[in-house]
Amino acid sequence: MNPARIIVICVAAVAAIGLALAVRAMGSPSNAPTAVATAAAVPARPMAKVLVAAKDLQPGQRLTESDMAWKEWPADEVNPAFITDGSVPLPSAVAEEPPAARPEGAVASVTRVAANLAAGNSKSDYAGSVVREPILAGEPIVSRKIVRAGDSGYMAAYLVPGMRAMAIRVTVETAAGGFILPGDRVDVLLTRETTLSNMGAQESDRSKFASSTVMQNIKVLAIDQSTRAADDEQAVVGATATLEVGPRDAEALALAKSEGELSLVLRSYADTGGPSGRAAPVTRQASAIRIYRGGAPEVVVVQ
Repeated sequence: MNPARIIVICVAAVAAIGLALAVRAMGSPSNAPTAVATAAAVPARPMAKVLVAAKDLQPGQRLTESDMAWKEWPADEVNPAFITDGSVPLPSAVAEEPPAARPEGAVASVTRVAANLAAGNSKSDYAGSVVREPILAGEPIVSRKIVRAGDSGYMAAYLVPGMRAMAIRVTVETAAGGFILPGDRVDVLLTRETTLSNMGAQESDRSKFASSTVMQNIKVLAIDQSTRAADDEQAVVGATATLEVGPRDAEALALAKSEGELSLVLRSYADTGGPSGRAAPVTRQASAIRIYRGGAPEVVVVQ
C-alpha cells in the first residue's frame, strides 16, 4: 500500500477519535445541570401536626393536656378523622371543596390557609373529654374514641365502672350556699319529721325533727347540666345535683329522698381520702324510764 495513503488513513482515524471525545466532553457538562435541576424541582413533602395520645389511655379516663401531644404526619396521609392544628392545608380537604367554591391562583392558597388556621384545634379544646375506647400511645385521637363535655353520652363515659349517677333536688341553702362545684366531695344529710308520743295521757302527740348523715364522701358529678365549672367561677347555683354512688347506695339514697329533705355538706380537699358510700348508723345510748300505771311499775327503754 502506498505510504501516503496509510498516513492519510491514520490522520483520519485520529481525527475521528478526537471528534468523538470532544462531543462526549461537550455532552457531559450539559447533563449534570439537568440532573441537578431535576432534583431541585422536587418539592419537600409537607408535614401536618396530628393530635396523638402521649401515653396509653383507658376508657373512662378524663383527658388532660399532658395526655396528648402533637406529632408530625405527612399531610397527604392524614385521615380526615384525625385532629390537626390547622397549620398546614390538607390535600383531602382541598379536594372535597366544590370547584365553584374555590378561588383561583394565589388568592386560593391564601384563602385555604386562612380557613385551616381559623378551624385549627388546640389541646385545651379537648381537655376534659372522656375516653370512650382504648387509645394506645402514639395513636391519633379521633372523635369516635372520645366524648367531649356537652356531647351526648358524656356522663355515661365519665362514670367510674360499677358506679351510678343519681340526681337530687338542692337549693342555695341545702347546697352550701352554691359553693359546691362539680368534682367536689360532699356528705348527704337527711332531715325528717318524727312523731313521738308523750308519756302523759292528757298531752297530744307532737312533731319533732331528726337529722342524720346517710352518705359520706360522695363525688359531685354535675350541678344542673354543668359538669365543669369555669376557671373563674367560685359558686354554682342550681336546682339539682348529680352524685356518683354505688348501686346499693343509690337504693339507700332513693329511700332517703322519700323520707325528708336532703342537704349537701361540703368536705375539705384534705378530707376526701376516707371511705365513700353509706354512713355507719349512729349508735345512741339507751335510757330506761320507770312508769307507774295503777300502782304497778313498768320499765320503758327509750333509744
